[in-house]
Amino acid sequence: MASLLQAVTLRNISTSLRASAAGPSAVAGDHAGGYKLWKRLSFFVALPSVGLCMLNTYLEHQKEHGHPRPEFKKYDHLRIRTKRFPWGEGQKSFFHNPHVNALPDGYEH
Repeated sequence: MASLLQAVTLRNISTSLRASAAGPSAVAGDHAGGYKLWKRLSFFVALPSVGLCMLNTYLEHQKEHGHPRPEFKKYDHLRIRTKRFPWGEGQKSFFHNPHVNALPDGYEH
């Protein structure tokens, strides 16, 4: 009697384990539907979002493009040069923009 009960219990446990392993899983199973979701998200969400960010940046740049640069005020705590930059004349930073960035004595003309 005990061996019959043990056999039935083991059969039920093994059947339930096989049934649960056949369900949806991140490790095993059919992967056919996942790429469609990510492909649609890429085309219908990600690419339009990048396009809207590019448009926003372009419009903000156009809006600020017409404004004159602010008047130069020589503050003691700004543009301190304790030693020269290793390129060029030594006063301009590596990413110097003459329209936006001022030198210690003022804007370039």
